Amino acid sequence: MNSRERLFSILEGKIPDRVPLVELWVDPKVFQALYPGSSYYDFIEQSGYYDAVCSFAGVVNPQINWIDKSKKIFQDKWGAMQQFTEEAIPLVIPPIRIQSEKDLISYTPPDPNDSAILNSVREVVNRFKDKKAIIFVGEAVFAPSQYLRGGLENLLVDYKLNPNLVRKLSKITMEYHVELYRRVIREGVEIILLGDDYAGNTGTIMSPADFEHFILPGFRTVVREIKNAGAYCIKHTDGNIQKILDMIVGTGIDALGPLQATAGMDLAIIKKQYNICVMGSIDVDLLVRGSSGQVAQATKECIASVSPGGRHILSSANTISSAVPPENLVAMIETAQEWGGYPIEKIKHYRG
Repeated sequence: MNSRERLFSILEGKIPDRVPLVELWVDPKVFQALYPGSSYYDFIEQSGYYDAVCSFAGVVNPQINWIDKSKKIFQDKWGAMQQFTEEAIPLVIPPIRIQSEKDLISYTPPDPNDSAILNSVREVVNRFKDKKAIIFVGEAVFAPSQYLRGGLENLLVDYKLNPNLVRKLSKITMEYHVELYRRVIREGVEIILLGDDYAGNTGTIMSPADFEHFILPGFRTVVREIKNAGAYCIKHTDGNIQKILDMIVGTGIDALGPLQATAGMDLAIIKKQYNICVMGSIDVDLLVRGSSGQVAQATKECIASVSPGGRHILSSANTISSAVPPENLVAMIETAQEWGGYPIEKIKHYRG
């Protein structure tokens, strides 16, 4: 069973030879310590660790429009200003791109046929077709609306004071992503992984009612069109999403994750309750601060708890940041490869 077959079998509720390993992102500082001079795609190919390769062209356009390269400030595809930090995900900064509904009159959304994005996807497909499952990491309606409104706080205020603007932004971003995902799926992408974090450690950022009114309709449409185009859909969000979990699963997604167990998201319970594939959940803080032995122990316990019966993709609870010691990443992967073979029952009661 190759990597692609392994991941697809888990998404379809079947039992593969071992638990699949997927990571949304591994920081260059980490993988270059293991494979000096390698690119992310070199690392995925040469290491043989992972069962999928991820393209982030859906979040950050490969052809960056630099505004101030020395300060790592660029204009994103939505026309908003963002700034790279030391990590993979940039931050939205002033000025605000859409300040009122009037700004939408002259606003032109990004082109879903952008050659930079499509060429980036073709590069991944040509290199990994039939070898790894090909994942395109993107968004739906929540995160892009934040970009256009200059950040999360402004958008949440809009939910109460300017709901018409929110609905218009959601429609614009939904329509863009529907067409973008149709295009990249035609190019050979097999899985769309939707970001858009909806929660913190103690609960959702917005009320369940606001989620249902402003986010769910566009999100549901994006998922439906991904499935209609022939791809799988995985939904990621950090935090505790218990109050909106029924709505998220009800969109028809194929998997949830990476989920954050430290925020109260018990993967084994969710998998059983919703009969859905779950992804995760090796704690990011443990990966950063723990010893290799502690990481190995946590990996065994995660496999023992979540993996029996299938429907589990092993990963960190988010991504592998630059602060993760390379030896901890290796400990997680090697432990998974040693203990993740099916049947899992041999470690069902493992406690060290």
